[in-house]
Amino acid sequence: MSDLTTTVTQYLALWNETDADKRAAGIAELFAPDAPYIDPLAAVEGHEGFGAVVAGAQDQFKGLSFELHGTVDTHHNLARFQWGLVTEPGAEPVAIGFDVLVTGDDGRIKGVYGFLDKVPGA
Repeated sequence: MSDLTTTVTQYLALWNETDADKRAAGIAELFAPDAPYIDPLAAVEGHEGFGAVVAGAQDQFKGLSFELHGTVDTHHNLARFQWGLVTEPGAEPVAIGFDVLVTGDDGRIKGVYGFLDKVPGA
């Protein structure tokens, strides 16, 4: 497993961490302080901004979890990967997204840029 694949695994685990203090500590460890998170629904910067997006998603999708779909494609300091929002491990995702994660020389995330491929019905 490459370092970037490990970073992606840790990143997805943050989306599933329901303890706010543990999540904040994980974000502080994994992300550069001013890292942007940008997707079609949010554009935030920094630890608190990303933490708020995750908390909002957890509130909106209670009981669901994010899981990696497929493999992580990496080169240099870039990783691209697809994720699914599922009701249980291996279930058909209710949402699917595609993220590009960029790391700095220190290995911390310095930006995440997301796309939504499948969104839940209204």
